[in-house]
Amino acid sequence: MSSEWPIVKLGTLADFQEGYVNPSQREPAYFDGPVKWLRATDLNDGFVASTSRTLSDAGFRSAGKSALLFEPGTLAISKSGTIGRLGILGDYMCGNRAVINIKPKTNTVARYIFFILRYLRPTIEVLAEGSVQKNLYVSTLSNLDVPAPPLDIQKSLAGILGALDDRITLLQETNATLEAIAQALFKSWFVDFDPVHAKMAGRAPDGMDEATASLFPDSFEESELGLVPKGWRVASLDGIASFLNGLALQKFPPENENDWLPVIKIAQLRKGDTTGADRASSNIKQEYIVQNGDVLFSWSGSLEVEIWCGGEGALNQHLFKVSSVDYPKWFYFFWTRHHLPHFQQIAASKATTMGHIQRKHLTEAKVVVPTDTVMRAANEVFEPLLGQLITNALQAQTLATLRDTLLPRLISGQLRLPEAA
Repeated sequence: MSSEWPIVKLGTLADFQEGYVNPSQREPAYFDGPVKWLRATDLNDGFVASTSRTLSDAGFRSAGKSALLFEPGTLAISKSGTIGRLGILGDYMCGNRAVINIKPKTNTVARYIFFILRYLRPTIEVLAEGSVQKNLYVSTLSNLDVPAPPLDIQKSLAGILGALDDRITLLQETNATLEAIAQALFKSWFVDFDPVHAKMAGRAPDGMDEATASLFPDSFEESELGLVPKGWRVASLDGIASFLNGLALQKFPPENENDWLPVIKIAQLRKGDTTGADRASSNIKQEYIVQNGDVLFSWSGSLEVEIWCGGEGALNQHLFKVSSVDYPKWFYFFWTRHHLPHFQQIAASKATTMGHIQRKHLTEAKVVVPTDTVMRAANEVFEPLLGQLITNALQAQTLATLRDTLLPRLISGQLRLPEAA
């Protein structure tokens, strides 16, 4: 690693402790106790690692001498599965065998090591050993070459990068709250029909102004779905939106090194960006080019519905791009989300290596379409919510790009702190 700072072994900056062997899942008495139980899947590169899983005293003791509590303020890294996931402990926890605890020495800042290891993750993944399942060993970690700036520089560096991470986390948490609010409101209006039930009972709908409430009917009528609000109609999911399947993009390689599009596959949809993605020709039909704000639906493997905010890319097979010329984005997005658990059940029931749904399932999935007046009133509520979700996600992406650009330059010492600030 090229650096302006002295290069040392990571073992000179921190001590390491491996997690314990998992207790038997067949012993109910080993669980649901006072000891927090940290697993590799609890690490998501957020600064504070937390877990809702717990062990009893008996479960903790069952691991014998290998079971020790990791101290608050120490760093945890996953050593198998998805190798290199990180988190700083906010409380005492017992780590399992897929976790290595890293305790900084007095000359080192935990957040600095956090960013060093994030930067070195590609190297760490390559150094993991094993033929069946790769594992990261303490001996490998301790022998990593890392730059060692003075303590005050470590604190300042961690502060700059940490501020960006904290802002990204806040935006993500805000979006989670906004999405929960929007989904709850959508279900209330268009699935449970709470405003209609309230008017039938002679009550004003909760949280709704009089003008909006007047647009909802005060009775129901029969439909193929049973009772729906009077004047509303039932449609198929693929009747309110088009579901464009992606291309087999290995058949469309880039023509040159400078003109290409990142390929958006299921993996990219799950992590929300195209870092490390395959490349495809940019000369594909426009409808197969994904833009920020597009609704994407992975219909096989891991079924998910997301609003894409990871930059322009090419739509790969096994992904639908969902759009509509007749209905607003929030309407078909939340209806597709509403049916997602059922679609996931269908996929899980298939005796194949990768479960999926078929187009007939989109037709069988029914939605309830309100009158034009209710749709317009709802649009005034839901469109700003969805717009804020997209704005926040794009801002988080911008900050993440800035952080990832600064990270190697700050750690190497090529960019000094006053310049970074």
